Amino acid sequence: MKKIITSSNAPAPIGPYSHGVLVNNMLFISGQVGKDPVTGNIHNESIEAETTRVMKNLEGILADAGMQFSDVVKTTIFLTDLNNFSKVNAVYGSYFTGDYPARETVEVSRLPLDVAVEISMIAIKN
Repeated sequence: MKKIITSSNAPAPIGPYSHGVLVNNMLFISGQVGKDPVTGNIHNESIEAETTRVMKNLEGILADAGMQFSDVVKTTIFLTDLNNFSKVNAVYGSYFTGDYPARETVEVSRLPLDVAVEISMIAIKN
């Protein structure tokens, strides 16, 4: 049985999708961008600030599903400029402590709201 996760700790979806879908003990989180859920502003003053906001949005969705970053098993990072990889990687990595999830990072030509980074996740609660 699936349960839709809607979080006030992440910006409202800009299309017909849910923040997350919980199926049994697996959580599938839609791609998140660096949009502040309170102000609606995009945190694009730097790639680090944008990535931090993305991770905070993801953290809020995880928390609302009763999970945390240690439950994440897979992520996908989309970047509009792969030259930002090391900066994004540093911020992203600071949210995990060992036992890192599987991941791919992909350069794309454009992302919603013209952001520079978007991250999706899959988590499993044991």
